[in-house]
Amino acid sequence: MAGQESDRARTGLGLGLMVAFALFAPLMDALAKLIGESAAVGQIAAVRFVAQSVLLFPLAIVFGWLHRPDRHEMGLHLARAVLLLVATSFFFTALRFMPMADTISIFFVGPFFVLLLGRLFLGETVNARGYIACAVGFSGALFIIQPSFATVGPAALFPLVTAVTFAIYLVLTRQMATRMHPITMQVYTGFAALVLAVPVLWAFDGSGVAPLDPIWPDADTLILLLILGVVATISHVMISFALSMAPASLVAPVQYLEIVSATALGFFIFGDLPGPWTYLGVALIVSAGLYVVAGETKPRRRRVTGR
Repeated sequence: MAGQESDRARTGLGLGLMVAFALFAPLMDALAKLIGESAAVGQIAAVRFVAQSVLLFPLAIVFGWLHRPDRHEMGLHLARAVLLLVATSFFFTALRFMPMADTISIFFVGPFFVLLLGRLFLGETVNARGYIACAVGFSGALFIIQPSFATVGPAALFPLVTAVTFAIYLVLTRQMATRMHPITMQVYTGFAALVLAVPVLWAFDGSGVAPLDPIWPDADTLILLLILGVVATISHVMISFALSMAPASLVAPVQYLEIVSATALGFFIFGDLPGPWTYLGVALIVSAGLYVVAGETKPRRRRVTGR
């Protein structure tokens, strides 16, 4: 009995952390949108990983979570860093042109890419329910992308790039999650991202290539960058621990709360409200996601055999 109560408490804490993540994480996107062109996109992404490394490295040392990674593991950390840098950069660029709710809604097709990539690279089973959900979810994304593309052009496809790269990142994370502490993984990924990003920003300094040419921030921009780094770090720690405490099938639907908080922040800070096509697209994406979750959580009927 005590063990069951402990499991329920742990699951409840995991769900609570996922709710906190869903309500808190869009603040990072709002900060990136507020910064706008006051800093290069690559610069914003790099500052995010500076904060992640500075905040989490001391924790990892104090609690003894660090270890010496071998070459294979270092390669995986570098791969995860590349994927996360690309995902973050494309998403932050899209935010400069699109409302937050539209950008995040398109990004939510990511779980369907994870489903398909898991089938290809991890040998996970995808049934007919999964393929139907993918088709419906992608059609929902198209309802959001089409009017956005007419307004802002190719930038409307950037959240889709983020969805694909982040899905590959999650597949790699699945392979590594059982071998190390979540904080350790975040620390090494942060270091790897800085090893990749800092030389690129140095090389493009003064080049005039807007996404990669760093701009010396004024006081207000610097404060926004530092807050963004802290928010991003806390958000990723929350989702890492949430997934370690509660089943993924149980916490996954909670992430759709991001659409609510993103819409609220977009309205109160920028005066943005989604159009009717966005609402239709969101309804299709969320319905498809919940359809998959329902299939994963539905109890399987036992086979009854006679003698």
